[in-house]
Amino acid sequence: MGRKDMREKKSNYKGRIIVALDTPDLGFAKKLVRILKDEIKIFKVGSELMTAHGPRAVRTVLELGAEVFLDLKFHDIPNTVAQATRAAVRLGICMLNLHVAGGLQMMQEACIASADEARRNNLKPPKLLGVTLLTSLSDEEVHEEIGLPKSINRIAVQYAQLAQKAGLDGVVSSALEARKIKTQCGPNFLVVSPGIRPEWAGRDDQRRVLSPREAFELGASYIVIGRPITEADDPGKAIRQISRSL
Repeated sequence: MGRKDMREKKSNYKGRIIVALDTPDLGFAKKLVRILKDEIKIFKVGSELMTAHGPRAVRTVLELGAEVFLDLKFHDIPNTVAQATRAAVRLGICMLNLHVAGGLQMMQEACIASADEARRNNLKPPKLLGVTLLTSLSDEEVHEEIGLPKSINRIAVQYAQLAQKAGLDGVVSSALEARKIKTQCGPNFLVVSPGIRPEWAGRDDQRRVLSPREAFELGASYIVIGRPITEADDPGKAIRQISRSL
């Protein structure tokens, strides 16, 4: 592989790493975006930051020249999710997720609402992603506590197929399931994988974890990394270390 190919490959990976701004501190989130935005294109705004600051959190990231994956995991009756999706689209985000467990109609209504609201506001519609099963869950918890009889792997693939049937662009799922999901749903169906931990980082509360390299090798379209970067003494150094590992 020549130097040009190596540079293109590295650049390709850079655009596929999402940093999770899982903090209630908007000032800290803003600082992280400023430090990392030359390396990272997309930042995840989730329940913690959004609950603390509302749409201002999204606007802050966008004003700094980055893109936003709005990670609120909508799960409600179809009409409520459709209206929440419209509100999210108006913020100008690039990705949005909702729970596949909400059912086919709920996801279809979200797709219709997203496309319509984007058209009304002359915006590019965000990628809609279905959440399969949280990466903090184990097979034992899924069986004994939630009461689902199948393995996580089989459930994730089944949920991905349902998400695709509804018209979603992809799913949020562990990279452990990425290869099977893409086999069933096609190479262009997105798999956004959380639960990513570099070799030098702890597992925290995640169960099904992989390194960035392992996740991409298994077929993840994007990976989401939070605490190993955001809680590092030097977040910029941490992301550069991750990039070198790829």
